[in-house]
Amino acid sequence: MAAKQEYAYCEVLKAKIDEMRPFPPETLQSLKEYYRVGLTYSSNALEGNSLTESETKIVIEDGLTVDGKPILHAYEAIGHAEAYDHLYEISKDKPLELADILKLHELFYRRISPEVAGKIRTGQVFLSGSRYRLPKPADLPKLLNEFVVWFNASEKHLHPVEFAALVHQKFVFIHPFADGNGRMGRLWQSLILGQLNPVFEHLPVENMVYANQQGYYQAINQSSAASNCGIFIDFMLNEILQTLKQHQSADDVGVNVGVNVGVKILEYIKNNPGCRANAIAEAVGTTTRTVERHIRALKERGMVEFRGVPKTGGYFVPRQ
Repeated sequence: MAAKQEYAYCEVLKAKIDEMRPFPPETLQSLKEYYRVGLTYSSNALEGNSLTESETKIVIEDGLTVDGKPILHAYEAIGHAEAYDHLYEISKDKPLELADILKLHELFYRRISPEVAGKIRTGQVFLSGSRYRLPKPADLPKLLNEFVVWFNASEKHLHPVEFAALVHQKFVFIHPFADGNGRMGRLWQSLILGQLNPVFEHLPVENMVYANQQGYYQAINQSSAASNCGIFIDFMLNEILQTLKQHQSADDVGVNVGVNVGVKILEYIKNNPGCRANAIAEAVGTTTRTVERHIRALKERGMVEFRGVPKTGGYFVPRQ
């Protein structure tokens, strides 16, 4: 289990970042909208959605579809954004209820699979790549009600990092729906970090997981195999610590170093078309998270594009 000192270190790092960046209310609202798009993109990309971050923004903010992309992927983006808005509101002022969980899933899937949206699964399913046996359908109502009771009893007593990770893990291991359990778990963890304690506001779990997919699935599987939730909590704590350190470092060293890193990343992609973020990080001498952050900015400017599916594709510089 993660040490209390590490939780405290998270708070110290985040406090230092906030001292450098006093956010007015309008900026906080902009950040909420920014992460609404970013979380939707990252979480759906983990599940094989082909929309880019820019295309995700077009779909959920402008209400437009994207030529050449499956309409199903647009529906996934819209559903995730609606679930984000709903969870953001219900996590503020009221205890969790079973109806909230069902409503959240309905928002995710009512356009994709209306026949199962918001309904507890009736068939047995399996976690890909894991030996963990998911609960039988007959046990799900009882397990969900126990989850709700635990949630309401624990949210004020556990540290927000620990509580958010446990919500994520417990929900995925109950696996109450035929699909969408991972999306819901990741979204829940992101918003709990912000709602429970402003120190951790705007730490997008989906983005961290997307940057370290192998570590995420390994932590989930090891945690289930060993019946040890501490493995997953420690993984998420380490990801949060690394993210906070990265942000603090970026603020401390100034803009020029960031520009130089961005130039190196662009040059490497140009000379190594189809490369992945981890290879770029090793070649440039920085972290994968830093590479992902710069690539997002380069993609927004049309200077870099991702081709292929998330697990096997790579980055390219457009021909123009």
